[in-house]
Amino acid sequence: MIEPSERLGATMNNMIGEAKFKQTYQKILDAKNTLLTIHGRPDGDAISSLCILIELLENKQKIFLAYSQDVIPRSYFYLPHTEKITNDKGQINFDDFDLIVALDCGSLARTGLVKEISSHRTDQFIIEFDHHPLIDDYADISNRYPELASTTEVLYHFLKTNEIAINKNYANCILTGLLTDTGNFLFPVTSDRAISIASEMLLYGAKFPQIIESTQRNKSLGAMRLWGHTLSNLIVNKKYNIAITVVTKDDIEKNNVSDEELESLSNFISNLHDVKAILVLQELSDNEIKGSLRATQSNLDVSKLARILGGGGHVKAAGFKINGQLTRRDDKWKII
Repeated sequence: MIEPSERLGATMNNMIGEAKFKQTYQKILDAKNTLLTIHGRPDGDAISSLCILIELLENKQKIFLAYSQDVIPRSYFYLPHTEKITNDKGQINFDDFDLIVALDCGSLARTGLVKEISSHRTDQFIIEFDHHPLIDDYADISNRYPELASTTEVLYHFLKTNEIAINKNYANCILTGLLTDTGNFLFPVTSDRAISIASEMLLYGAKFPQIIESTQRNKSLGAMRLWGHTLSNLIVNKKYNIAITVVTKDDIEKNNVSDEELESLSNFISNLHDVKAILVLQELSDNEIKGSLRATQSNLDVSKLARILGGGGHVKAAGFKINGQLTRRDDKWKII
């Protein structure tokens, strides 16, 4: 069995509570029926985290249901157990579960189970694994560590603390979460600890080329056309030195672009030089707009603006949703 370096282990022992991870594991083992959930429009970290818990529960022969509000993108079908994830909420009888585990959700609103969790029975236990800053406190046990690069990194330490042997399935999931949430280790959230864990996952058999091929080299012709159109519309607010662009519903429908391809657009534009931050505004419906914020300078916290607008996220990457419509007047975009 391959062990992380002694220095890495000592650092993490000081940073996280091993007792909490052990308590969490005991609750998982004791549960009769577990419901797993992740946030809507799931990304690589959320899907990988869900697959890690499915692997664990399958190996322990536990009864569970894995739920995603939205369909898992095909590019992540290489991960283990994706075929066991349902997006049919009608399959869920919430009263059947004595344990609910939320993964990479960031807040109660993103679990897709706001009503159910808010009014859960006293004998139903709530656990979360997350690496986003705290927005609301809804879990009985919160394994939340914003200083870590991904939720799969949180789960790596959970597995290690409980002496759960890491196999190839775990390794592929952990590495996928790390790569997708750090932009292949290009984002500021990348740490030497994350890179050390990634190296360890390669030794356990994680397929780095397949992960890169599936998660990065998977853009359709429509997506590339949309990216080009969106980049051509990019403007810079010189007062605040923020680059802003817009993606309309017509743009999305005309190019038949997936949610996953849209999500990666913000990360790509964040490579822009000489601006403090970027903002991508995307029309979700007739009266809803999603904003994706990325900081490009180390001294800027975009999560503060996201929280003011009802969202949240990390210092360098955050988002929000607001009501309104995008309209173009005098060659300028406005929200009405």
